[in-house]
Amino acid sequence: MIVVEDDLPIAELLQLHISDLGLQTVHFADGQKALEYLTVHPFDLLILDVNLPGRNGFEICHELRSLDIQSPILMLTAKTDESDKVNGLELGADDYLTKPFGMREFIARIKALLRRGEALSGKADKRALLQFKDLVIDRNKLEVTLRNKRIDLTPKEFELLCKLASQPGVSFDRKQLLSIVWGSEFEGFEHTVNSHINRLRAKIEDDPNSPVYVLTTWGVGYRFNDQLSN
Repeated sequence: MIVVEDDLPIAELLQLHISDLGLQTVHFADGQKALEYLTVHPFDLLILDVNLPGRNGFEICHELRSLDIQSPILMLTAKTDESDKVNGLELGADDYLTKPFGMREFIARIKALLRRGEALSGKADKRALLQFKDLVIDRNKLEVTLRNKRIDLTPKEFELLCKLASQPGVSFDRKQLLSIVWGSEFEGFEHTVNSHINRLRAKIEDDPNSPVYVLTTWGVGYRFNDQLSN
């Protein structure tokens, strides 16, 4: 797990609590140095402050997603402006905490990003394989394949796809999907769902403008195509 935070006392506190979960951390206080490391070393989770010397957190998040690095990202900031939260989510961050925050909430967010404890406990749902024509979703392996080729999704893209595919034909509005995938604290950021759906379609659809898997229910929201044979 990578912690990018230039406030050393905060960084040490975060690392202390992360180590209590039995996880190892690598710390950076400079955004540019962190980005150079992150682009060549795989990581399970990135704890990313926004205000950093070198490169800020938004730039780092954008660069990692543009390189198709899909590991989960939890952004931290002292700012309370909602536009900063929206910006982080739009760039591909999976969660967002505004300073100051409690350590219990911080740990809860980490566990949620690590697939609700599966990465820590090794637990998995054995009834987790969904198949629709050439698209296969394996919730045990947290893996999506299309025509036997692995498709790299961010955690939120994966959760969106799983939610829709687990109930083919059922239409969800943006508010429902936002609450299910991101949580009730993100109420009001429904357009974030649109951005993630667009990125998801770009990865799994041959023609994102004429989708086969994730369909639009006009005037409502989105649904998974129930006409596909499992």
